[in-house]
Amino acid sequence: MTKHHDASEDPDPSEYLFVSLEQKRKDQTKPYDGKKMVWVPDEKEGFVLGNIISTKGDMCTVDVNANERTLKKEQLQQVNPPKFEKCDDVSSLTYLNEASVLHNLRDRNK
Repeated sequence: MTKHHDASEDPDPSEYLFVSLEQKRKDQTKPYDGKKMVWVPDEKEGFVLGNIISTKGDMCTVDVNANERTLKKEQLQQVNPPKFEKCDDVSSLTYLNEASVLHNLRDRNK
């Protein structure tokens, strides 16, 4: 026998689907430097935010949470401007890369 599902039991998903205008404005005021900010591969988190300190050849020294790491440029991924924080359509991101999509999905669920 099949149990009938009552739609009135489902919680409203709106808080997970839409970002408030207040939150969007707050996110858009985050500091941003497109020339220095990068996504750095991380074993635990997938990617973490870092700032390029220096570049020599194809190697970059990056500050990640007050620790310096040296990585190949090709391992780093670009960070989107704050106006794209929690965007509804990831295809509209300036930099459509694995780190940015993961960040957007993770950030929307906070």
